[in-house]
Amino acid sequence: MPNDTPLEPSHSATATTGLVNSPAIADGRSLTQRAYEAIKHDIITLRLRPGETLNEAQLMQSTGLGRTPVHQAMHRLALEGLLVILPRKGAMVAPVSLNDALEIIDVRMINETYCVELAARAATPDDLAAIEAVLARSREAIATRNVAAMMCIDRDFHLAISRASRNQTLAELLRGLHERSLRFWFLALSTPSHLEDVYEEHLELFEALAAHDAERARRAITRHIEEFRTHILKAI
Repeated sequence: MPNDTPLEPSHSATATTGLVNSPAIADGRSLTQRAYEAIKHDIITLRLRPGETLNEAQLMQSTGLGRTPVHQAMHRLALEGLLVILPRKGAMVAPVSLNDALEIIDVRMINETYCVELAARAATPDDLAAIEAVLARSREAIATRNVAAMMCIDRDFHLAISRASRNQTLAELLRGLHERSLRFWFLALSTPSHLEDVYEEHLELFEALAAHDAERARRAITRHIEEFRTHILKAI
């Protein structure tokens, strides 16, 4: 399969509406930040399809914002690899490739196993409470089959663990990897039983962290990432 083959979202993915903390709500953020979040939201949830061409006028209409914030947001998204700027033509949503997904998974495997070991040793009661609070949000997402919400829960769950590791550099590295994984996650989570499976994997990891069992946490995150790899290989 070519590495840059555009994908179409599954039926269950396209039926999902809204991310947690949807950028549709204006809360004092700058206009550029609002444009960035709105466009990124549509890219991540595949409303803007991989390989689709865009222009500023189109995005101004969809976001309800002006040319300058949209222009700046597009260039920020290009720096993050979600858009490809086409000189004098606008932009294209970056294609999704299996090779990119597998490279990200490999880097996550190396770094997240170390991260959860650190978190298992360093996590405070407040850290554990924060992780558990994210985990509790899964119930509603599963009940409503909200793929986008569960995708955000997974991101927030891993970010909370990263913070508990007390290694800021590692946390920032993993934040970037998780952001790059979001479109792949949206594809992978479209399979019927995957929401429940992810919750069980999260629960297993949380219990290991709560027990301050570094080896058990390492096994749990390895299983979680390998399951992600399995679903990605099926989806792409």
